[in-house]
Amino acid sequence: MSYLVLKGSIFTGADFIEVGCVVVDQSTGSIVKVGEKGEVDEPDGAKVIEIRDSSVLPGLTDAHIHFFGSKKYNMSEWVTTPETLIALRSVADARSLLRAGFTAVRDLGSKAGTHLRQAVEEGKIEGPRIVSAAKSLSQTGGDDDLTILPLHISQELSYSYYCDGPWECRKAVRKVVRDGGDLVKVYASGSMSQGTKVRRQFTLEELQAIVDEAHSVGLKVAAHAYGEEALTNSVKAGVDSIEHGIGLTPDIAKEMERRGVFYIPTLSAYLAMAPTTNEEHLRLVKKHLTEDMELAKQFHVKVVVGSDFVGCDTEPHGENYREIVNVAKYFGNEEALVATTSRAAECLGLENSGWLKEGYAADLVVARGNPMKDTQNLSPNNILYVVRHGHVYSINV
Repeated sequence: MSYLVLKGSIFTGADFIEVGCVVVDQSTGSIVKVGEKGEVDEPDGAKVIEIRDSSVLPGLTDAHIHFFGSKKYNMSEWVTTPETLIALRSVADARSLLRAGFTAVRDLGSKAGTHLRQAVEEGKIEGPRIVSAAKSLSQTGGDDDLTILPLHISQELSYSYYCDGPWECRKAVRKVVRDGGDLVKVYASGSMSQGTKVRRQFTLEELQAIVDEAHSVGLKVAAHAYGEEALTNSVKAGVDSIEHGIGLTPDIAKEMERRGVFYIPTLSAYLAMAPTTNEEHLRLVKKHLTEDMELAKQFHVKVVVGSDFVGCDTEPHGENYREIVNVAKYFGNEEALVATTSRAAECLGLENSGWLKEGYAADLVVARGNPMKDTQNLSPNNILYVVRHGHVYSINV
């Protein structure tokens, strides 16, 4: 057996230990012991990592990304970039994510996600644990239908399956299962890129069919939802997480809290939004960054960190910590750390991850400084070591 001992300030996923110690069994890739320094027995011959003014915490999780392998934030490029090039670029993106401290990510629709996951699991490439939705679900003419192309060409190139009516929706879920998807992502509304008015997509009956089919095989459902109608339909249908979630109302927030629906507000996408003169878009973003966040706090909705980064020049994978910083601005540092560790693992359905606990997977980060006091300490240049399933990556040491 080979053991690793990490010492420093400890965040377990919920609690803080001012001066603590984590023991890892590298042969099994699991955590053996966590506790106060001096109270934890250190195995003979263990490798010890103890850096002054450093912190040890569970590996970070980004619950909403895309492996689009594109250089620009542009839907046409996401659709038309050759799949081989997407995969090759995404290999570098996966490595960047891991070395920035992200030991798990949830890819909510791409052409390469399930294949990247397999390559990481086989040890062929470096990367975080990938939970992949495979292709997302969109209605014909919906959010992911590039309507400047003939329909059959758009469908052939898309990273989404187009489906209409309950039975087509069920079949689309079965395609995701066939592709090896770990969950289902559905566009329950359009987004602000599609003109002035944001409209719901899919009927309640269609969403219920998607959720029922997915849940019948043990897959969770994540719903992209803008606007009160899409949010209401998604929650009624029984989705497991709301992505973006612009347009919260007290009733919707209360029902989300009651049902335990996770809320991924993707704040980075709106705080860094390019200037626009579209008054409706400005109104929606302003509401999201004020009223929606207040409602989420008021009703104790389960907020999770998700950047919606796609890997392009303006949203490079590896800089995803920005979303942790943005969540901290609204909910506080402690809540932001929970939202990117233990609660994020719960959202992704990773039962043995997200915590520094005995028997859990040894996915950890050692960061310079104290992110419990300042989440900027999780920027890539402050990541000293990343431990993934017991394997140590030296980053900035």
